[in-house]
Amino acid sequence: MISRRIFASCAICAVTGFAATEVSAQGAPPAAATGITRKVLSQTDGPAPGYVTIIAEVEIAPGVVAGRHTHPGIETGYVLEGSFDLPIAGRPTVTLKPGDAFQVPPETAHAGGPASPSKIRLISTFVVEKAKPLATPA
Repeated sequence: MISRRIFASCAICAVTGFAATEVSAQGAPPAAATGITRKVLSQTDGPAPGYVTIIAEVEIAPGVVAGRHTHPGIETGYVLEGSFDLPIAGRPTVTLKPGDAFQVPPETAHAGGPASPSKIRLISTFVVEKAKPLATPA
């Protein structure tokens, strides 16, 4: 069972740069924080021993910013609703809209850009090391 610890920030809190999501392979899921939700749609071991693949629907409420964080593996996302800027360390910031896809390399800091006036909804696939948190503040 996956446990989820979600630390979300409002637009004011985002100025401090603190907000991230942490998922580990053990324990019961605690309640999600206000503003960012992740619904696990599928999870399977692999593609290699010690790794897990997680597909999740992520929703970010209007005015909420995801804080700077990293993942212990690759994140691949597809935007379903809303638009937002995605700053990824070492790359120019990109503006994403419905129908756009993105990838974030392992252990690469990234975050949500300025707060969106509308809800953001995306599907993200994470291929990450099983024993590590899904996300760590950066």
